[in-house]
Amino acid sequence: MNAITSLTLVVLLCMFSSSLWSQGNNNQALIKRLERFPQVGTNKDGILSRKEWQAFNSQRRDQQDGRQKSKPAPTHADVPYGDHERQVFDIWITSSDEPTPLVIYIHGGGFRGGNKNTINNSSLKQFQEAGLSVAAIHYRLSNTGPYPIFMKDAARCLQTIRHRSTEWNINPEKIACYGGSAGAGISLWLGFHEDLADPDNNDPIARQSTRIVAAATSNGQSTYDLRHYMEWFGLGDFIIHEAFFPMFKIEKGSNFWSDKRILDDMEDSSAITHLTKDDIPVYMTYERGNVPVDGKTNPGVWVHHVLLGLKLQEAMEKIGLECTVVSPEHEETKYGSMESFLISKLIDWIPGMDKTQSNP
Repeated sequence: MNAITSLTLVVLLCMFSSSLWSQGNNNQALIKRLERFPQVGTNKDGILSRKEWQAFNSQRRDQQDGRQKSKPAPTHADVPYGDHERQVFDIWITSSDEPTPLVIYIHGGGFRGGNKNTINNSSLKQFQEAGLSVAAIHYRLSNTGPYPIFMKDAARCLQTIRHRSTEWNINPEKIACYGGSAGAGISLWLGFHEDLADPDNNDPIARQSTRIVAAATSNGQSTYDLRHYMEWFGLGDFIIHEAFFPMFKIEKGSNFWSDKRILDDMEDSSAITHLTKDDIPVYMTYERGNVPVDGKTNPGVWVHHVLLGLKLQEAMEKIGLECTVVSPEHEETKYGSMESFLISKLIDWIPGMDKTQSNP
């Protein structure tokens, strides 16, 4: 074999190896995408093809474009509730002779990203048609600082809206929150945490209540305490989700299990630890079924697992509180949707009744 032939063979082998390596990486990426978006695998064979993923992405782009084009402009956009650029909210005020209830959308994104503009246009229209006003909020992310700034921002935004409720014709006693993932966790935290109102504060906004009347969640976390995950899933060890490190200011590779500050923050950030008998009704939806989890499971699976809702449901029902969990294995017929649940809690409306009517 001459030198030129040998060189050609080496080049071909390198190209082939590179192709296999790339294909392997692509396959791993597709597996992770299927774990995160189980609805993507349209033929239900448990394998996500590139064609299925491309079709899903194209559909998402079309839907997003459609939502943005048809979404009504907020009555007031980017209203500040603090000095940081992300401490702003949008509000859609529904015209009414009487003060309107309000529902607040809190976006997800692992406390590392997300946008108030992701509010679903269909949900927005349903709330408006039912006579509700709607707000969508931004909050500071974990690249700005760790817990509790996300929850405290949402609380401050809620207090700001309550402070301006007369100006905007909003009923301050009828406010609910909803969101997905991180937005779900914040909504539950507001629902269960003790009132942060400071009645003696010179700041009139700080004197406002942070309590709400209901919360609805999508793929949400009832806890951010990693000890709960280990106990509930029966794990001795597992892959920690990347969002937890900046959320609690954890150094990678550190033995944080003995750090009291971190453990205390994990406990305090978890809605389930604040649960008391005077808390609110909750409606939780999960896209994925009750899939098995082990120490090697992708963290995107266990951090959005239906077990997090079922554990909260168990705890709430023990003290006589309403908690609805909807998933592929858990069908719900009383409300039919997250929107109907929130509407029913804000205007005393029975699903199936004309939304202009109230309960007798």
